[in-house]
Amino acid sequence: MAWFTRKKPPTEAGGEGERHVRTEGLWLKCESCSQIVWRKTLEENLQVCPQCGFHFRIDAAARLQQLFDGGQFEIHEPGMASTDPLNFVDAKPYKERLAAMVKQGLRDAVISASGPLDGRPVNICALELKFIGGSMGTVMGEKITRAVERSIERRHPLIIVSASGGARMQEGAVSLMQLVKISQALMRLDEAQVPYISVLTDPTTGGVTASFAMLGDLNIAEPGALIGFAGPRVIEQTIRQKLPEGFQRSEFLLKHGFLDAVVKRPDLKSYISASLKFFCD
Repeated sequence: MAWFTRKKPPTEAGGEGERHVRTEGLWLKCESCSQIVWRKTLEENLQVCPQCGFHFRIDAAARLQQLFDGGQFEIHEPGMASTDPLNFVDAKPYKERLAAMVKQGLRDAVISASGPLDGRPVNICALELKFIGGSMGTVMGEKITRAVERSIERRHPLIIVSASGGARMQEGAVSLMQLVKISQALMRLDEAQVPYISVLTDPTTGGVTASFAMLGDLNIAEPGALIGFAGPRVIEQTIRQKLPEGFQRSEFLLKHGFLDAVVKRPDLKSYISASLKFFCD
């Protein structure tokens, strides 16, 4: 009567545990509609929920892959990294936070690159939200300014894809100076009559919104993106009033004249291409 102690023979899949591991991560739950979505389907749709159209956040590298033809581009200033000009110390020293980011393969909150978009050479700066909230410091200011200068020199349109919490407090006034630095560079770009398209994604807030994100010849946003200077909770606590439904979201800003268009991510490249044809041809 030892039949009940007999072990089940192993399956080709390696047992229940291995089958669980192999399927783990293949499905995601949409943050908006709560529907379960197959990860591969989501990737094919550029991280946009096929059920409700919710736009998941994507990183700077994915932005460049989407916009440049065949994902072919040249990255500029790849070794430029932030320093600690103020010797800032909070709960965790700033130098340690920067070192942790470098270990993750991130040197700052922006990637500057050039390449073809529908055959037209362009310069694109894409902000990286994973790097201290996409905050703007001295390196971001310098990289974007250099991208502007390349656009002027080569007469190639400039595109900036924003995703940021604003100026980086660990660099204090030095960070705030980048608002002026980039804005002045964009003024020179405007005088040279070279197009600049600003793409605002979720979230675009603080000093980034107060400077280059809103200075495009064309300001485009993805659906549902949070865009503003101060956050809605801060505003409500300040004015002691309930804000309107959808306040500071892309559609609200478009309705009130702060944006030129709200464009779904799968249509973004073709929309930018058509806009550049209007500006340049």
